[in-house]
Amino acid sequence: MENNKTGLKKLLKPLLQLFVTALALFLVLRKSDIAKLAGIIRHANLWYLLLALLFFNISKLFNAVRLNRFFKAIGIELSAMYNLKLYYLGMFYNLFLPGGIGGDGYKIYVLQKNHGMKMINVFHAVFWDRICGIVALVFLSLLLLLPSTFALALPQLVPYAWVALVTIYPLALLVNKLFYKQFKGIFTITALESMLVQITQVISAFFILKALSQNTNIIDYLAVFLISTVATILPITIGGAGAREITFYYLLSSMQLETSTGVALSLIFFGISAVSSLAGILTRVRHEKSVAELDEVKP
Repeated sequence: MENNKTGLKKLLKPLLQLFVTALALFLVLRKSDIAKLAGIIRHANLWYLLLALLFFNISKLFNAVRLNRFFKAIGIELSAMYNLKLYYLGMFYNLFLPGGIGGDGYKIYVLQKNHGMKMINVFHAVFWDRICGIVALVFLSLLLLLPSTFALALPQLVPYAWVALVTIYPLALLVNKLFYKQFKGIFTITALESMLVQITQVISAFFILKALSQNTNIIDYLAVFLISTVATILPITIGGAGAREITFYYLLSSMQLETSTGVALSLIFFGISAVSSLAGILTRVRHEKSVAELDEVKP
């Protein structure tokens, strides 16, 4: 009976994520001009899309390097290639296996098992890596929002944005010193790498906009792109699908900007994420084989 309850709980989460994803996409597509949206995507410039794909994966390389730096800080020495494979494996799990152990959970399990580290230490490395990414994401979002249409429409919020912009990294450093002292020595370099992750993703989004022949209000679209990325952090949809689209639609609508281009940008970016994550299939097969070999040679 207990096993049945556990199995039901595990099944409930992905079903709920699927429902929220489908509902969000339904709400967006119901309000959108489907024919116009399809036409925008169909006529996208392939060369710009390839550049978007390239910069998306460059961002993932920066992300993998940053995560490996945190692993080294807790005593886990991974080769650059092994770490990169493990990172793409995590991307694959996060996108295609929602509701289960997830990419971060799988990385924690594998590293704890194969390196004999305490699970809490590995968890702290993965968790602080995420926090660094969020801090950079919020910082860059605010930086793009200040010169955007949103700042002109909501001038009363601009002072608060400046306060957040100025204080976010000092607060992050304080938290680092108080609760994550093991990563204090690499705060500056990982903060820089976090910014590079977000900047290269913004460049990827920029090339998608170029592919869609969107040449006006670029700052507005990129600011919404970053805000929508913040929305995808909450694990309520599958791979962030739905959450990003609904954020684009309603924020652009509120500023009376073209929503079809924003939704198209969101859908294409998700497609690029999915295509890139498929590299995790080969990683998964080879990685699990190496784990089996490790198990065989253990005394």
